[in-house]
Amino acid sequence: MFETLKSVFRVKEMRRKLLYVLWMILVIRIGSQLPIPGVDSDVFKQWFRSNTGDAFNFFDAFTGGSFESMSVFALNITPYITSSIIIQLLTIAIPALEEMHRDGEEGRKKMTAITRYVTIGLALFESIAMTIGFARGNIVQDMNILKAIVVIASLTAGSAMLMWIGERITEKGVGNGISIVLAVNIISRIPSDMTTLYENFIKGKTIAKGTLAGVIIFAIILVVVVFVLILNGAERRIPVQYSRKMVGRKMMGGQSTNIPLKVNTAGVIPIIFASSIMSFPGVIAQFAGKTNGTGIGSEILRGLSSSNWCNPSQIKYTWGLLVYVVLCVFFAYFYTSITFNPLEVADNIKKQGGFIPGIRPGKPTSDYLPKMLNYIIFIGAVGLIIVAVIPFFFNGVFGANVSFGGTSIIIVVGVVLETVKQIESQLLVRNYKGFLNN
Repeated sequence: MFETLKSVFRVKEMRRKLLYVLWMILVIRIGSQLPIPGVDSDVFKQWFRSNTGDAFNFFDAFTGGSFESMSVFALNITPYITSSIIIQLLTIAIPALEEMHRDGEEGRKKMTAITRYVTIGLALFESIAMTIGFARGNIVQDMNILKAIVVIASLTAGSAMLMWIGERITEKGVGNGISIVLAVNIISRIPSDMTTLYENFIKGKTIAKGTLAGVIIFAIILVVVVFVLILNGAERRIPVQYSRKMVGRKMMGGQSTNIPLKVNTAGVIPIIFASSIMSFPGVIAQFAGKTNGTGIGSEILRGLSSSNWCNPSQIKYTWGLLVYVVLCVFFAYFYTSITFNPLEVADNIKKQGGFIPGIRPGKPTSDYLPKMLNYIIFIGAVGLIIVAVIPFFFNGVFGANVSFGGTSIIIVVGVVLETVKQIESQLLVRNYKGFLNN
């Protein structure tokens, strides 16, 4: 990876693309500090800290602290992510979208335009809901129609601008722009989280205890990162053999290849879906001011809050972690089932004259692929759950109180690997062009 970075700075075109990405990242971080006109950031920060450890921590980690300071980028890129997932799910259910998806470059442009419109709609809806919640909770003082319009417009425009920045990074920079925006937000929270760990476990301790605590923290983070790297790179390769056939006077075909099925087929989507569902009731209750009750509803909300999981003094609320695990496994199977079509894969193999050794083409192949995929999905889901549960365990048992978790680590590692691969591929293409010109 370091050799790749060295090569980037030697090539003028790649150096220009990388500098463009860095410039866009600077714009993102500046926008994350710009307050919304008419909103007192200090009042909002105080309110946020009084509710820390609840449903908003997950959202704030994805926005890079923009939500905590209530900046113009408070909604961040989350409406676009939600919109992309919705359109991807609807593509399977709506034939018109599925046909558009298969319609090459023109279809891709139409799908992108639809995703943008849905993003603006979601951002507008979330902005209105948040503004109403701020007014009812007296978080934004002296709320009136004009101030409400300014807040709604600022939040919606900020989300739209980040969507535009992400697309420009993809077009003029390197890597997937939306993924880079999300990764930058997560990485920006790491210094404050490291400071929290230092104050909780190292500061005020003896040199021996402080050093031991620092080594343990470093080792845990390193193990999780290595485990995520292994999880992202692991795949099961299904061998495929193509039959030989006579074309004219030459014998063609006969080569062997494979179908690479990733162990983590659904990526980080199951964790995002599960976390969103678990945190949604808490967000609604927070804005409605119904979080400190003693009824059955309040008890359910406490169980759904990840801040109460694995806490020895409140062990009864750990049932929420079991629900979270079940949701992760369910969405791992659900998302893979709508993105991987074994019938289509089996049909393509048959049309090209291929077969899986020991399996007949056609229906036996389409029955064999889901069976293998079910084992792979389960292994990947277990790996995701391990990565996701480790931060919950240390936050609950030891009071680590950090915002980054398994989801954040998986996203950051995945984005870094994807960006490095794209840089390497562009450098490889340039080397081929140079070879051909010579």
